[in-house]
Amino acid sequence: MSAENESKPPRQQHVGIEKPPEVPPAPPRKALMIVGVLLLVLLMAGGLTLWDHVTRERALAKETERETVPTVAVVYPQSEKPDENLVLPGSLQAYEESPIYARTSGYLVRWYKDIGSKVNKGELLAKIDAPEVDQELNQARAARQQTLAQMELAKISADRWENLRKSDSVSAQEADQQTSAYKQSQANLAAADANVRRLEQLEGFKDVYAPFSGVLTRRNVDPGALINAGAGAAGRELFDIARVDPLRVYTSVPQAYAPFIKVGAKTAITLQEFPGQKFLGTVARTAESIDPATRTLLTEVDVPNKDGRLLPGSLGEVHFSVGTGVNKVTVPVNAMLFRAEGPRVAVIGPDNKIQLRPINIGRDYGATLEVLGGVSPTDRIVINPADSLGDGQQVNVAQPPPNQQQPGQPSPQKGSAQ
Repeated sequence: MSAENESKPPRQQHVGIEKPPEVPPAPPRKALMIVGVLLLVLLMAGGLTLWDHVTRERALAKETERETVPTVAVVYPQSEKPDENLVLPGSLQAYEESPIYARTSGYLVRWYKDIGSKVNKGELLAKIDAPEVDQELNQARAARQQTLAQMELAKISADRWENLRKSDSVSAQEADQQTSAYKQSQANLAAADANVRRLEQLEGFKDVYAPFSGVLTRRNVDPGALINAGAGAAGRELFDIARVDPLRVYTSVPQAYAPFIKVGAKTAITLQEFPGQKFLGTVARTAESIDPATRTLLTEVDVPNKDGRLLPGSLGEVHFSVGTGVNKVTVPVNAMLFRAEGPRVAVIGPDNKIQLRPINIGRDYGATLEVLGGVSPTDRIVINPADSLGDGQQVNVAQPPPNQQQPGQPSPQKGSAQ
């Protein structure tokens, strides 16, 4: 028994599985409350997500709208004191200036005056050799003698036939033919005389004289050069002569100052090469018309130049005593807008909208421009305006720099305004 018991395997012990405790079912109201809370949480989370999305979209739209409105920098025009002395650039020119051409063709034998020479009216400048003209003149004189001889013969024939006609020895037709031949020979003699006088005048043109007193400013020929008559394509300019006493000074006066320019008024001319010196002149004449392209009045000032210190072609400054009370301001040159209608500036209104205003430009100071009308010192003007700016366009205004002058404060006087 013991052996059998030992040979049998031991019994497997069965481990018991415990059952989970039974949870009593939740009451119906509590379950509904839990579900409702969960739904509410989900709805709130979705609402917050949607609100955040809408808020982001609105912020993006506002940012996009702000980006579409350009931001501009502004400056205030600086007021200036009314001028009592108007200073404008002027160009000095000779009172009379003329190129001198030859009236006869030939070779230059000699010139007697060079550049810089002061000459008087009628003074000999050069001599031309014209052998062809000499021969033509001799030929014309010989032809005149032939014509004169023919006329004398025609006169004798006409007188003879006239006497024969009185005795009815010849017909009236034959007598009239002889009389007509005499008249024709008279006309031929007049033509021959005119041709001789023409060639004699060409002979006189072999000597070149000064047409008026002045200074030779140019000489273009040397002895031996071939000279062609006239000022055409083949003609060659011999000299340039200029009358330098007095000198004409031309300047362009802005339209706003035109009423203050009077003919006969005294002015002063200054030049850089003569510091501290003033040359007195007189307003000789004006164009009596405003140039529509520049809106200026062309004015001529005559300046005596007996000692020849002032040179034609120089650039100087003309000082006018205008005593005007024109209100004017200065604006930077980079505030200008050039439109087909004329110069404009972009002024920002109280509602931050652009107003394109036409302006009347006075003097150019380089970095700034004088404006005689169209803006006031209290206006905000856009600097570096874009060409796309339009009238009534909304803009954002950047903060002005701290060194910007207050509106209405006078700007420093420019060097040309005294």
